[in-house]
Amino acid sequence: MALLQNILTQAFITVIAVCGVYVLTGLTGMFSLGQAAFMAIGSYASGLLVIKAGIPVPVAILIAVVLAMVVGYLIGYPVVRLRRDYISLVTLGFGEAIAALLNRMTTLTGGASGLTGIPRCIGLEVATISAVAAIALVAFFKTSKYGRQCIALRGDELAAKAMGINVTKIKMIAFILSVALTSYSGCLYSFYMSYVDPSGFGWKKSADWVIMVFFGGVNSLTGSTLGAFILSALPQFLRDLQNYRYVIYAVLVILIINFKPSGLLGEWELTIGNIKKSIRRIGRKNQKEER
Repeated sequence: MALLQNILTQAFITVIAVCGVYVLTGLTGMFSLGQAAFMAIGSYASGLLVIKAGIPVPVAILIAVVLAMVVGYLIGYPVVRLRRDYISLVTLGFGEAIAALLNRMTTLTGGASGLTGIPRCIGLEVATISAVAAIALVAFFKTSKYGRQCIALRGDELAAKAMGINVTKIKMIAFILSVALTSYSGCLYSFYMSYVDPSGFGWKKSADWVIMVFFGGVNSLTGSTLGAFILSALPQFLRDLQNYRYVIYAVLVILIINFKPSGLLGEWELTIGNIKKSIRRIGRKNQKEER
């Protein structure tokens, strides 16, 4: 039971971070290989505020998320004006710089040994509620004016500009929202694990999140959420196959990308309207079979 709770808690924390990546990649079409750096900022900032300054956990989390958003604004302001491939390179460099900085600031962050002494005060309940709230927030953003503009510029940036959309502003809004969600997941991670170290926030984690989005469906929030849940929990369930679990993980991802390029759910979303359509379709199919 304890193992299952641990797997579910970490999966829900990952879902929050992947929601942020979905806003950036799924809605806006930007690729970032430095998102894990914002998770690191949230983790370390909230942990240090509690350990060093004695600030209450909720206040520390709020300050850490705001700090990450400020850093995100400073990084994003020049980055969103670049072409999509250059955005990946710049964010990759930023992520590696943050990891190197955390390794060198030994007196403050513990360096490669990590930051210890963080109180463990986050459990499955908080992680679940936070994940549901993050999904609801992104779903609301997707259907809002800004979300529709994000989808428009993802399809054709020049056409979006011609329609009067402020592309830089929309990209910036999406980038900041993505940073907020990712840093919040980092806060939850630190207060659940009670220990963080720089090795857990490299570019590989950012790449894993992008893979999860494509695995579930880059155009579907439901698919991205499902992909995050499956791919974050799967290696944990395959612990008995220690030597083969990542091989199985890789094969599963390759199969999905090759045989279903649009992801598990494609563009399908879990909405009341789509559920009704699916029920009607199944009903019609059963009627035809009976005839």
